[in-house]
Amino acid sequence: MWVLFILLLILISLIVFKKYLFFLTNDGRCREQLFWLICIITLALGMIIQPGTVYKGAVTGVNLWFNIVLPSLLPFLVISDLLLSFGMVHFLGTLMEPLMRPLFNVPGCGSFVLAVGYTSGCPIGAMITARLRSQRLCTRIEAERLVSFTNNSSPLFMLAAVSVGMLNNPELGPVIAAAHYTSNLTLGIVLRFYGKNDPELITAPIKEVSPLARAFSELFRIYRQENRSPGKIMGDAVKNSVSSLLNIGGFITIFAVLIQLLKQTGFIDFIAGKLGLVLIPLGFSSSVLPALTSGLIEMTVGTKLASASEASLLQQLTVIAVILAWSGISIHAQVASVISETDIRMKLFVLTRFAHAFLAAVYTNFFFRLTSPATRAAMIQQAHNPSLWTFLPLLLAVFGLILIAILTGSTFICLCRKIIFRNR
Repeated sequence: MWVLFILLLILISLIVFKKYLFFLTNDGRCREQLFWLICIITLALGMIIQPGTVYKGAVTGVNLWFNIVLPSLLPFLVISDLLLSFGMVHFLGTLMEPLMRPLFNVPGCGSFVLAVGYTSGCPIGAMITARLRSQRLCTRIEAERLVSFTNNSSPLFMLAAVSVGMLNNPELGPVIAAAHYTSNLTLGIVLRFYGKNDPELITAPIKEVSPLARAFSELFRIYRQENRSPGKIMGDAVKNSVSSLLNIGGFITIFAVLIQLLKQTGFIDFIAGKLGLVLIPLGFSSSVLPALTSGLIEMTVGTKLASASEASLLQQLTVIAVILAWSGISIHAQVASVISETDIRMKLFVLTRFAHAFLAAVYTNFFFRLTSPATRAAMIQQAHNPSLWTFLPLLLAVFGLILIAILTGSTFICLCRKIIFRNR
């Protein structure tokens, strides 16, 4: 135990003093490579010292992937790949093109990223955005906007894996999904003001062709370019989906092992205790704190722990919303690996995950109290022993509604101005 704790201290020290490794080399790239090499060696030593912990974490990750993630995502990924191959996603994306620039300040091709990102889950949105950027179909600023609000949890993961597989209540799926998507769409509208003076932006001439005609034209173009037979398309869809799920399973397993090692050193409990200093006075149960801490690293493990906690249902949903919005360092690592060959920066993506987590908590409380019949009984029961938690969600919901009203009004004004100046 104490050896593993020392290794953890070494790893944290390396992260803190990363920029001060000048005594070994003056080359920044070599210094970066040396830093990661030492981190990997440190983690490898921790795995050698605690093989039982590593095995337990690996079993947990593989079970979560095989029993929950694989059956819930595989059919959806196959269907998404088929829709992409037959041009339906391009059709929907082109049809949404007139809305993308005034709403999100991204080009029309961003509608394709939006459609896939909100139906396939992360990191698919980042993968397609990186492809658009490599082909110079969008600027770096626009790519950073797209990456920041089109990477969501898969709808089947929320509707099937979380609500059915973890919470055993399919009625909670729409609440989780609505809060998750609404908060990210709110971020997308806010991000339209990010990097407003884009030096790469070139205004394209407006085409006098109806969006529906262009959508069908794009659909037929994709169909004419497709030379594979339906059987080949189906086989490729299954192969690509299984490959993506294996990649996801590898990240889930590795970070599940990391979580177990951090638990063994007491690091998870230490961070949970620090979070408790802020969350427990707000009325949160201490049983959700380890789940929240684990979810900061790997979202599937965190949501599973949150669903098994002894907290109230509303607190479980709030913690799950925060974890899904933050996505976990595992998803961050996947996004970073996808955009590594482009000039897209990670800073905005990480910052917007914090904003997404806050907004998701707000919307979860609002939608839960709005749609759940069991909430009224719970609120009556809480009235006998009120706490700050009883009133905080209502205040947050009001704040979210005000924010939506402001954003909707500003967007409507921008659309009106564009129409007026266009008609002049």
